[in-house]
Amino acid sequence: MTDESAPADTAPKRPKGGGGRRRKPRDKRSKVLVVTAWTAASVVVLGGAGLGFVYFKLNGNIKGVDINAALGTDRPENVDNGSQDILVLGSDSRSGDNAKYGKDEGAARSDTAMVVHVNKGHKTASVVSIPRDTLISRPECKTNDGETDPGGQRQMFNTAYEVGGPACAVKTVEKMSGIRMDHYVEVDFTGFKKLINTLGGVEITTKKAINDKDSHLNLKAGTHQLTGEQALGLVRTRHAVGDGSDLGRIQLQQAFIKALINQVKDVGVFSNPKKLYDLANDATSAITTDSELNDVKSLAGFASGLKGIGAGDMKMVTLPIQYDPADPNRVLPLEKADRQVWAALKADKPIPKSATEKSAGDKGDASDVVTSD
Repeated sequence: MTDESAPADTAPKRPKGGGGRRRKPRDKRSKVLVVTAWTAASVVVLGGAGLGFVYFKLNGNIKGVDINAALGTDRPENVDNGSQDILVLGSDSRSGDNAKYGKDEGAARSDTAMVVHVNKGHKTASVVSIPRDTLISRPECKTNDGETDPGGQRQMFNTAYEVGGPACAVKTVEKMSGIRMDHYVEVDFTGFKKLINTLGGVEITTKKAINDKDSHLNLKAGTHQLTGEQALGLVRTRHAVGDGSDLGRIQLQQAFIKALINQVKDVGVFSNPKKLYDLANDATSAITTDSELNDVKSLAGFASGLKGIGAGDMKMVTLPIQYDPADPNRVLPLEKADRQVWAALKADKPIPKSATEKSAGDKGDASDVVTSD
C-alpha cells in the first residue's frame, strides 16, 4: 500500500557503505490474498441451500482482467512443473473512497508488488517483494487509453501499472524475471481495511513505538489488535522505521502478512456462517484478478491449494537491489543476484542465501519492530 500522494520516493537515509494458462490452480498466499481465496472457497463448500445466491452475489463482486488476451504470445514459455507464480499488487489509486489518502492525479500506481511462487509440492512458498522505486527497463506496453507507450531505461517499476494497468505490470515482471505469471491479484485500500475489520483485526506486537504522521499510525510499544485503518497505516509506514526508505516498509509488510496468515485459520468462520459470508463478500469485493480467477468456482479451486502453507513455510525476500549512486531516492537491481533469485523460482528451488547477501534490502531493523507472537 502507499503512503503519500507525491510521486514514489524511496528517500532513504543512506546507510554507511550501502551500497495464461498453465499449471493447475494451486497457490500460496500473500497479504489479503490468503483471506480472499480461503474464505471464498469456504463459502462455496459450506454454502448449502443458499449457495445459488451466494455464488451469484460473490461472482458479481469479482473484477477480472484478461491478461492472456492483452499480452498475446509476447510472454515467457509455460513451464508445467507443478509450481505456480502469482503477481500480487497493491494499487495506490486515490479515486473514490481512496481519495482521503491523497490527491487523485488520474492514474494509479502499484505500490506493493510481490511475486508469489508456490512450490511443486504445495508445502512451501517463496515471496519476492519488488521495491516500487526500482529503476528498470520497462517494456513497450499498451496504455490505459489504448495507445502504445515505448517504455525505456531507468523507469521506476511502479510506473508500469500507472502507464498500462495490470497487463503492463505483468509484462514488466515477466520481462524482469523470465517467468510467466500464472495469475494476477490486485488489492485496493478500502477493500483491505474492510476485510481486516470483518476479520476482527490482526494482532501484532510492536517492540518499539511507531509514530508516522504520513501513514497516520501511532502505536505504543506492546501488543495491539489492529483495526483495518491501523493495519493499512502499518503497511504504508516507512518514515518511522528502519532507515526511512521503502525498503523498511517492505519489511513491515512482510511481517504483517505473516501475522495475518498465522491468525486467519483461527477466526472461527466455520462456526459462524454470517462472518464467513461477510469475509467472502469483503474479500471478493476487494480484489481484481486475471480472467481465470474471476468467478467463485475458479477462486475456490485456486484456494484449495492454500491450506497446507503457513507463515513458517514461506521464505520472504526483497529483490536484491542497491541504492542508485546517481539518485539516493531510487534503487537499482543487482543483476547477478536477481538472476539467482529468478533462476531459483524457475527451477522450483529455494532462494539461495548468497543471492541476498549484498543487497540493501532486508538489512534494516524494521522486520524486528513488528512480530505476531
